[in-house]
Amino acid sequence: MSNIKYEIVEEIAVLSESVKGWTKELNLVSWNDREPKYDLREWAPEHEKMGKGITLTKEEMQKIVDAMK
Repeated sequence: MSNIKYEIVEEIAVLSESVKGWTKELNLVSWNDREPKYDLREWAPEHEKMGKGITLTKEEMQKIVDAMK
């Protein structure tokens, strides 16, 4: 399995925390040195492991924000 490089550019919000200490977070993340995208997923403490999640472009995130109004 190839390594996936990521950098959390901006931590936006922690939405919840499990009893095991994993947190569901909304962050701005750069994957494999690409332009950062909005990212929603669960993270282990210290961000050393991650669960499955979704990434959204700025435009997709704006549509969600608009739909919530």
